[in-house]
Amino acid sequence: MHLIETRELTHVYRGSIRALESVNFIAERKARIAVIGPNGAGKSTLFKHFNGILKPTSGGVLVRGEPITKENLREVRKFVGIVFQNPDDQIISPTVEQDIAFGPINLGLDEETVAHRVEEALRLLGIEDLRERAPHHLSGGEKKRVAIAGILAMEPQVLVLDEPTAGLDPQGVEDLVTFINRLPEDYGMTVIFSTHHLDLVAEMADFIYVMDRGKVMGSGTVEEVFARPELLTRAKLDVPPIPRLIRSLQENGVEIEMAYTYRDAEKAFLDAYMRER
Repeated sequence: MHLIETRELTHVYRGSIRALESVNFIAERKARIAVIGPNGAGKSTLFKHFNGILKPTSGGVLVRGEPITKENLREVRKFVGIVFQNPDDQIISPTVEQDIAFGPINLGLDEETVAHRVEEALRLLGIEDLRERAPHHLSGGEKKRVAIAGILAMEPQVLVLDEPTAGLDPQGVEDLVTFINRLPEDYGMTVIFSTHHLDLVAEMADFIYVMDRGKVMGSGTVEEVFARPELLTRAKLDVPPIPRLIRSLQENGVEIEMAYTYRDAEKAFLDAYMRER
């Protein structure tokens, strides 16, 4: 049984705008899944179907093998948490602490459990010092951490992040990538995210869906997708710099192993250098 599955999912907005067309998507337990594509590809619309924010025009969405209904919508939203691209869309309380507590309180949890979850979320995101701050006085990166903390306090099994690195400085991006990569192994969580920064995908994902104009153009592991430059070109995307450089070296006769992350590339270059000595 898949945690999330869409079957021929189609969504048409008013005005006959076809945002999704026959999308088939699967998310397994403890997976790290990237959904990539240009603006208007349908990524955000797809994400909003995962916990019932939007209803399909046709096709279906299954969560733990069951379709989303009015009767199970509350449980679905406990199971699948979504962090929107703009944190201002979901931060509503006067203080950070109150905002993080909002979700657990609405789940009907007792006061002690709510307090424990808030403390744990503050600790996980490293924002204990922000607890009494007013969210509208925070930086964009701080707001994003608060938004993620508010979802994590509800203890979802699937965390969906729409452009999580947008607006973050380099250190903020590095910290967020490290945090996201801990979630599957440390907490058994599945993470689904979209990003325009393809150089980060190999650092953050095990599997990729490539979308354009509401359709899934292709999918596969990082190695499988980045080995298909024609697929990325069709979706108006570029192969990230590291695999593009190494492929160029290989085509010019340099014996070097393919790499997709900085760390793997460093090892590949050192190995190639040592062989040539």
